Order: sequence, then C-alpha cells, then structure tokens
Amino acid sequence: MTARKRPVSASAIEGHVYKVFPNDMNSHQTVFGGMIMSKCDRLALVVAERHSGCVCVTAAVDSIHFRAPAKGNDTLLFSLSLNRSWGSSMEIGARVEAENSYTGDSRHILSAFFTFVALDEDDKPVDVPAVEPETEDQKRRFENAEIRREGRLETRKKLNGR
Repeated sequence: MTARKRPVSASAIEGHVYKVFPNDMNSHQTVFGGMIMSKCDRLALVVAERHSGCVCVTAAVDSIHFRAPAKGNDTLLFSLSLNRSWGSSMEIGARVEAENSYTGDSRHILSAFFTFVALDEDDKPVDVPAVEPETEDQKRRFENAEIRREGRLETRKKLNGR
C-alpha cells in the first residue's frame, strides 16, 4: 500500500440506521448490548476496508462505554470514522445514538474504539495509508488516538510479561 494520505470522509459512515424490534431486547426490556457491539464491529470493518483497500480483521476493542440504554421503538444511529492509522493498524471510533422516531429526540448511548489490522493475500499485515483529518474534531480524535494506542501497547506488554 502506498504512503499516501486519505481523508477521514473517504471511509466514514454517518447515521447508519437500525430500527429496534422486540427480538433485539434483553430481559430488562432494553436493547441487548451485544447486538449493538456486533453491529459496531461490522460497520468498523467497512470503515477499515474502505480506508485500506484490503481485507481487515479486528485486533482489539476497547473503551466500550454504554452511556444510556436503548429501548423498544428506538431507532439506532451509528456513526463511525477512522481516527488514525499506524503501519498496518487503524483505530476506528464509533458513536451510537438512540432516536425516538416519533419525537425526534435523541441520546448518546454508546462510544467505542476498534483497532483493525489490514492483511495481504497471505494473511500478513500490510501497511495502510495515513489518515488526513479534515475538521477540528477529527484532528482532536487523531491526537487522542495516539494516547489510546500507547495505552493498548502498554497493556499488551504487561499481558505478555514484558
């Protein structure tokens, strides 16, 4: 892959809509968190593959924060974008809002960060383009991604006993 930069907007997903139905509910009558996490992972994969032009795999998921429950009849709005890339890895940020389809009121229900790695035809990591932040918010997320990456690398060292 070339070292060219790609803008965040080239791979971002804004406002992907998912209507909540009764089969999405848990025993507490709120939306099952695992379903939301699974949808985020699938959409983050789309962002990673759009950016890299390669097959990608989930390498890490961290900082999943459920901020509020989603309920029956809510509509979930998923927004995901690439925060930063390093060599073959990429951090994708996810934000999910629950919208009341009748009133238009919405609330932030989840934030998460996914790390994906791009692979070549032999399943070996391959370099991906750098990210070009376009807005002040994207520049902030770009800088914060480096801080989170340092934390992930430190955790990995501790888990590996190094």
